[in-house]
Amino acid sequence: MTNVLSFFRGPWTIAMYTWREGMRKKILIAFLILSLLVIFGSNFITAFLFETGSQSGTDVDTKLIKDICVTAISLFGVLITIFISASVVPNEVDNKVAYTILSKPVRRYQYLLGKFIGVQLIVLLNLALMGALFFVALYIKEEVMPSLLLMSLLLTYFMFLIVSAFTFAISCTASSAVLPTIAGLFIYITGNLTEYLKDVYERAGQTTQLLDALIGKTALYLWHLLPNLKAFNMRNEIVYAQPGDFMQIERIMMLVSYSVIFAIAGFILAYWIFRRREL
Repeated sequence: MTNVLSFFRGPWTIAMYTWREGMRKKILIAFLILSLLVIFGSNFITAFLFETGSQSGTDVDTKLIKDICVTAISLFGVLITIFISASVVPNEVDNKVAYTILSKPVRRYQYLLGKFIGVQLIVLLNLALMGALFFVALYIKEEVMPSLLLMSLLLTYFMFLIVSAFTFAISCTASSAVLPTIAGLFIYITGNLTEYLKDVYERAGQTTQLLDALIGKTALYLWHLLPNLKAFNMRNEIVYAQPGDFMQIERIMMLVSYSVIFAIAGFILAYWIFRRREL
């Protein structure tokens, strides 16, 4: 037991240091404040667009609030996730902090584990703040506990976890945060388009041409290999859900397991890259 605690003491200390330093970044604070203003302001925006007292107006009002808030959380949440995942390692390498830490009895995988946990703490805290304000706004509007929203926030975090893991892995190769940030945006966009690869495969199979067959097979392999981030998107369920609706627990567990597998793969890739880096 003592050995286990001593093993995690180093990564946890690094994680707490990463969390404190990350929360001080001005651009991250700016993203968070802007997202909170958008979520908070959605109630005032809808108040000017629709007449009060009408049932149809109230329904449209609520749907618009949900749409604005879900979009704000997804947009600003992924920007925060990519920015912090792309910058924690390159910044410390550039500032020579990583050299100091690795000169102590801390192995490279412990260092990376601490940084990665610290990133997840930052992402979770920011997502919790945005989600809490959305939760309050929706509860005041519907006067019913929005249980589907809690499930959506859970899946949103696990979607961010996949993006964070592979952005973090790419950051281990870079000396600045620019390239990993661009790569993180590419990962997020590509992950949301992965679902369409199955359509490409099905359409390619309708012809007998060799090129179409090759394109179809390539699309099928990529569909199985790349993470499907669109599966985590519950925007339509949130916007059109009725108060009290909930999601099947089987789907939640499947998506959580799916995310954890990709996150572990991303972390292993990060360690494989970082251990070969000269520091």
